[in-house]
Amino acid sequence: MDAAYVYLTEPQARVSARMYPRDPVDVDGMINLDFDERGRLIGIEVWAASSKLPEHLLQSAERMGTEGA
Repeated sequence: MDAAYVYLTEPQARVSARMYPRDPVDVDGMINLDFDERGRLIGIEVWAASSKLPEHLLQSAERMGTEGA
């Protein structure tokens, strides 16, 4: 699966109350916006991330993921 999640809060504190899927034609992909119970944006899921996000960001995220394992 080619997806990435951008946390706008601490991952362990993330409790999504609502998710709004977006399928923007202009970016040729799917983006999901997660909001908490107070209506604040807490995270963004990006599908087809390798074609939407900069390579250095994806590599950095991969390194961070393996450090916690």
